[in-house]
Amino acid sequence: MSKFRMTRRSALLGVASALSAPALVRAQSAFPVNEPPIETQVPTRRNVSSFAQQDWQDHFASLGVGCLLADITSRAVHYWGGDGVTYRLYPSSVPMSEELTKRGHTEVVRKSENPSWTPTASMRERDPSLPERIEGGDPGNPLGTRAMYLTWPAYLVHGTHDTRKIGRQSSSGCIGLYNQHVEELYELVQIGTQVRLI
Repeated sequence: MSKFRMTRRSALLGVASALSAPALVRAQSAFPVNEPPIETQVPTRRNVSSFAQQDWQDHFASLGVGCLLADITSRAVHYWGGDGVTYRLYPSSVPMSEELTKRGHTEVVRKSENPSWTPTASMRERDPSLPERIEGGDPGNPLGTRAMYLTWPAYLVHGTHDTRKIGRQSSSGCIGLYNQHVEELYELVQIGTQVRLI
């Protein structure tokens, strides 16, 4: 016969582990173990080591009013202010595939708070169930609370209400940020800010 004695501590530990088990299973299933890489690139592990600080001079000739670098491989956005002091680093979502990815230099030409979203023709071709338009402020709007438009049509840096997308290959070409991060960045970025996607 077992001499196991139920104590208050063992009862509380048992209840806590039983309650946390479903949350652990959900957390483990939130990110797929075998996410396919963009074409031939080696997938980047989701950890802080991917977020190494960079130097703006490696990517831009001058600071101007500011510089924004979207690093698709490490899934991070770097911002340097025109004052030469301000620096921010944010995790981001990146395009789902290489054919949706655009690389090179561009700049911010427009900014919008609570932007409306109109899917492009190619998005609707891939997914005919998409609506024709979603107004700003709608929780289903994939542009989140802020958007910064680039010289390239249909390519944006924007927020997202779907926080599962950050750190993953999950966009149709845009660079996505947590809403709280895009709101902070939105205040810093000026029209004419240089942008590079690598």
